[in-house]
Amino acid sequence: MTTQTLPNRDHIEAMVRQAVLRLRAAGVAGTGTNPALAESPTGWAAASPTGRAVASPPGWVDGKPNLRVSISARHCHLTDEHVEILFGKGAKLIPEKALYQDGFYAAEQTVMIVGPRRRMLPSVRVLGPTRPASQVELAFTDSISLGIDAPVRHSGKIDGTPGCVLVGPAGTVQLNQGVIRAARHVHMNFDDAQHYGVKDGEMMQLVVRSHQCTVTFDDLLVRADKAAKLEVHIDTDEGNACNLEAATEILIRKQVSEACACKHPH
Repeated sequence: MTTQTLPNRDHIEAMVRQAVLRLRAAGVAGTGTNPALAESPTGWAAASPTGRAVASPPGWVDGKPNLRVSISARHCHLTDEHVEILFGKGAKLIPEKALYQDGFYAAEQTVMIVGPRRRMLPSVRVLGPTRPASQVELAFTDSISLGIDAPVRHSGKIDGTPGCVLVGPAGTVQLNQGVIRAARHVHMNFDDAQHYGVKDGEMMQLVVRSHQCTVTFDDLLVRADKAAKLEVHIDTDEGNACNLEAATEILIRKQVSEACACKHPH
């Protein structure tokens, strides 16, 4: 018997985004519209001095990155197998709302999450598309409510994490691992990364200024690929701590290590 190695999450996300962008490109080809105004696969195009359309990087507005900060509420990701167990044979995730990153969506389906001593969270949203491994992402207060000591992990890094029971209308799934507190991170494309002077896997700082609630978040992981749009993901606890909805200024910057800071004191 041969075994097949599944691609990692970043590879899957990149493939999905590229497929969506190719479909969009095919949809606008040959429409006869002004090439200076036609939608390009990477965003709205601007006219160059030669009259040819010049594509803007994904998500850019007026020639510069357009920063978006989103609160990622508790949710779960499922495998194809677990979708069928929870929602019935042949079931597929049904997109309900598109997310900011192309190709990703909140599904119509929800599940109940059951922790130790039968503590539970009802109606937790499933996000699509499906993944090679099921995963539950909670805020700290959610994990306390469930009685689960969920560690802070980056998405997809679930080895050694606690599990839970997922309950759907057609069945239940016992996860032996996969419950995490998702570490804060920022999605960006390579043009964004160049603009901020960072690379995939490096750390940044997120500064949220709001009245009497200004917070600087360290250890914001950079997740860069060709097609991503500039978007920070923080959880509900972090969003409440900085009063994100009332923020007057938000910025991100490359995180300077303590060693470097010591060498260059202010």
